[in-house]
Amino acid sequence: MATRAKASAVRSSAERADIYQEVTDRIVTELENGRLPWVQPWSNTVATPSVPRNATTGRRYSGINVLLLWGSQQKSGFPTQRWLTFRQALAAGGNVRRGEKGTTVFFASTFVPDGHKQESDPRAVPFLKRFTVFNVQQCDDLPAEMTAAPLPQPDHVTVPRAESLLRATGADLRIGGDKAFYMPSLDYIQIPPRHAYFDQINWYRTALHEVGHWTGSVKRLDRDQTGSFGTHAYMGEEIVAEMTSAFVLAELSIQPSVRHADYIGAWLDMLREDKRAIFKAARLATQAADYILAFEEATPARGAPEMMAA
Repeated sequence: MATRAKASAVRSSAERADIYQEVTDRIVTELENGRLPWVQPWSNTVATPSVPRNATTGRRYSGINVLLLWGSQQKSGFPTQRWLTFRQALAAGGNVRRGEKGTTVFFASTFVPDGHKQESDPRAVPFLKRFTVFNVQQCDDLPAEMTAAPLPQPDHVTVPRAESLLRATGADLRIGGDKAFYMPSLDYIQIPPRHAYFDQINWYRTALHEVGHWTGSVKRLDRDQTGSFGTHAYMGEEIVAEMTSAFVLAELSIQPSVRHADYIGAWLDMLREDKRAIFKAARLATQAADYILAFEEATPARGAPEMMAA
């Protein structure tokens, strides 16, 4: 019995390693082709910006699954980001069309060798489980509300929902200068004025990128922000901020056009060296995006975000 359990654990460990490498290789290929999978998942398709959701439960997919589903949508040109399993399609009164190929996503969990499922158990072993989902456009006879696509935001106007969200965070957002940055030691964000951007939408993208860094403060989500420029720690935090901005923008149905591609070479080096890095960054970005969006749920909108001229 012990031998079988040990062999099973070895196989599980090997499969986890293969999954990490498999997904990292996909992201590396995207970066080598000059595309940032966490920033431009909807270009060249008829889809509008949105976070992938389960079509039956309405829950947002998180972590690495967001990047994988965005990539699948980009490749296939699906007009929506709603997904479901084969069984969920049947339960909803529809079906997956014959011959359709699903997208593999992952569920993270733990197991204990003796069968007791307690995450706090020190013997618990983390694992990734694969499962397959299909876009609602790959199905027939689903309810109409499952297949409707969200409307995009125009790129030349302010977005009240984004304005309210930025204000609700309470972040010290200072307007002025020609550079955007978050200053951890003083806990404030500096961002150029709106007129410095060709499209109003991209002011939001920059602001939310910096708010993404802001969430990592020791007073909030307490991420490691001590890495110096060019180190893997620094580049990892930049990926987290990039994905945080992309996740929040998608939730707000905002489509930016600015691309922060300056760090692609350094990101490639980091991902090639550490096959778990993209999984960690996606997980942390999901936490940061959820942290930001929670302010929208907790605070009623009132006026414009509080800002200081610099």
